[in-house]
Amino acid sequence: MFYERIKELRLALKMNQVEFANKLNITKQCVSNWENAYIQPSVDMLIKIAKTFSVSTDWLLGLNSQNYLDVSGLSINEIMHLQNIIQDLKK
Repeated sequence: MFYERIKELRLALKMNQVEFANKLNITKQCVSNWENAYIQPSVDMLIKIAKTFSVSTDWLLGLNSQNYLDVSGLSINEIMHLQNIIQDLKK
């Protein structure tokens, strides 16, 4: 599941493997190996990926299909605005 999620995340961010790797300070080959299910990241790297791209480790590992947005620091009006956008996108 990780290999599918990592590629899904990268494509959703409209990044190629090099750009994705640069963001994590790793090689393109490492990203390619993940996406082809040749290797798995270390626990430390899994946490770094989750923090860098604001996703949960559970989502990356396929343990949870829900993804969450971190809205800490936003006003209630900004949060409500985001909720309206999300509802519009779901239609």
